[in-house]
Amino acid sequence: RLATPFTDLATCKASLSVGSRSFWLASQLLPPALKNAACGLYAFCRDADDLIDEGDNPEQALLALHQRLDRLYAGQPDDNPVDRVLAQVIHDHNLPRPLLDALLEGFAWDNAGKRYATLSEVYAYGARVAGSVGVMMALLMGVRDANTLARAADLGVAMQLTNIARDVGQDARAGRLYLPMDELTRRGLDIEAFLASPRHQPVIAEVIELLLEQASMLYQRAEAGIAVLPRSCRSGIYGARLLYAAIGETLAKNGHNAVDQRSIVDRGTKTRLVMRAM
Repeated sequence: RLATPFTDLATCKASLSVGSRSFWLASQLLPPALKNAACGLYAFCRDADDLIDEGDNPEQALLALHQRLDRLYAGQPDDNPVDRVLAQVIHDHNLPRPLLDALLEGFAWDNAGKRYATLSEVYAYGARVAGSVGVMMALLMGVRDANTLARAADLGVAMQLTNIARDVGQDARAGRLYLPMDELTRRGLDIEAFLASPRHQPVIAEVIELLLEQASMLYQRAEAGIAVLPRSCRSGIYGARLLYAAIGETLAKNGHNAVDQRSIVDRGTKTRLVMRAM
């Protein structure tokens, strides 16, 4: 059970409440010990993402993050709230380092501006930046069954596909593209022209719809894993599944237009979904 100082946990919880409101809302349905551990894990993920995205030297930031993991797994965490909490999580739950290394590899792909030729490559990216987190969350719940861990990875990838679909315009304006390039070019899109001047068009809507269809399939597949989680954990994870899927449903109602607007689930819908999860 997590036994880190209250102030350290408060810092991690603040990161989660600001950085991912949907997950924060769903996390309120988790048992306290698991919620605390999840906040510690998420705070490190958020910290790592911000250091790479917002720093002056992303490559140096990646190196520093790997070195932080070296110290964490040596039992000598840096003297900051996030690392102290994560060190306790690693100790309490025997969290395998390769999962955190996979996460950082996905962040390195972001830093390199990597583009994805096929849907399979988009999946590979999603497995690193989100599937790994899904597996780690399941491990925090005491899950060790391979099939259930695979379904946790499915849920993480589904959420990442939803995020990619929602953020197409925002990413394009930053010069980034996560949609599968073969699906775009097959439909006649000039990718460089789109990135130079992002605008909503049928080609983009069709590929966003394709991504959301894939996400929907993974959400459905993940439910088999949610059903065998510890009973106290199911409502929180099912809530996260419903809240993220609702982003895709809102995007569909907006004509799959993720360039001119950002699809947001309204508060009333979020409340209904949380009640449904309970």
